[in-house]
Amino acid sequence: MTVSYRQPGVVLTDRSFTVPLDHDDPSGETIELYAREAVAVDQADRELPWLVYLQGGPGFGADRFVGQDAWLGRALREYRVLLLDQRGTGHSTPANRQTLPLRGDAAAQADYLTRFRADSIVRDCEAVRPELTGGAPWTVLGQSFGGFCAMNYLSTHPEGLAAALITGGLPSLDAHADDVYRAAYPRIERKNAAHYARYPQDVERARRIADHLLAHEVVLPDGHRLTAEAFQSLGRMLGAGDGSHRLHFLLEHAFVRTPRGKELSDAFQEAVQGLLSYAGHPLYALVHEVIYAQDSRPTAWSAERVRGEFEQFDAAEALKGDGPVLFTGETVHPWTFACDPALRPLRETADLLAARTDWTRLYDPARLAVNEVPVAAAVYHDDMYVDTAHALHTARAVRGLRTWVTDEFEHDGVRVGGPRVLDRLLALVRGEA
Repeated sequence: MTVSYRQPGVVLTDRSFTVPLDHDDPSGETIELYAREAVAVDQADRELPWLVYLQGGPGFGADRFVGQDAWLGRALREYRVLLLDQRGTGHSTPANRQTLPLRGDAAAQADYLTRFRADSIVRDCEAVRPELTGGAPWTVLGQSFGGFCAMNYLSTHPEGLAAALITGGLPSLDAHADDVYRAAYPRIERKNAAHYARYPQDVERARRIADHLLAHEVVLPDGHRLTAEAFQSLGRMLGAGDGSHRLHFLLEHAFVRTPRGKELSDAFQEAVQGLLSYAGHPLYALVHEVIYAQDSRPTAWSAERVRGEFEQFDAAEALKGDGPVLFTGETVHPWTFACDPALRPLRETADLLAARTDWTRLYDPARLAVNEVPVAAAVYHDDMYVDTAHALHTARAVRGLRTWVTDEFEHDGVRVGGPRVLDRLLALVRGEA
């Protein structure tokens, strides 16, 4: 049953679909997918082409827009839009510390989660496409990890695509997770340098906070252990257009004077708790590294191992001198599962995923080399989350892919400049630019 309702300028329809957990076993166990259809009020009765939004992450449900926010208003001029909660996220059958024990022990949970990568998401799309389009191909808009999904779509089911639009999400076709993080840490260091150049007063603020956390055990109101490493991980904010400014405002009220001396303020702890918690998106932490796995090599906690090659990110060592404490970025570590109460019950499951050696390939370079689907990608210069060199190497490997390389936006360009970003990509795939 579908339910339709209105927001300003938009008719929304809740849709649900039943798909196989394992598409290679179509008669086996099934899961539920949820998606929200959006169409402009003045076009609700028209036959329109479909655009499917593939959310970034992994592990996040589709954005919950109000009216025609961000890029959605531009898309609704000519498309009927499907905002898909990818499997395990949002209102689809959830995968989290509360539900995963239903699968059994940690080994069974890890086996289950191997089916939550880009290849399964694409096959979900192909399972529901005939029902919505009558078999006609549709356009996908892939943001970040959603772009990884779009590249798998082009590799495995190009017949389902009228066009592919990718924003900040061109993956390396063959890099191991170690290669991804070796390229990432220098970019993260550059983002730190830019932040501290903009806000030099934050050097001492971050040093004081890290020093306090190395000397004291701090537990946030939700039970999250705030260690120096966890504090450094707030650097993921630096990949967003306004992230440096938001980090600055966060640091400026970190301490408050109490009868016991200076302590971290309640306001600071409350804000940090919301930024660090994985309670709303645990799947991100569980499968973040395995989205890069494509062969017999385990990911083996890649971000943690590679971090050891970059000693400048060691907060304790930084405090021995007078240099800045460096924030880290979009990385997940073993200690992430020890710190976050939403993840602690899943540590063994995460360890088993990190040790796994039977990953299937996600991309087909030979097929991409003869691609016939119109593809356009926004590549954000020095993107903190997706390596620009990797992205451009992939762009050259996909026949007909057109890039728009820009330093006007950070990784969240489709959110902050959505109408213009979407306009540009549509012009590229249509040969208008």
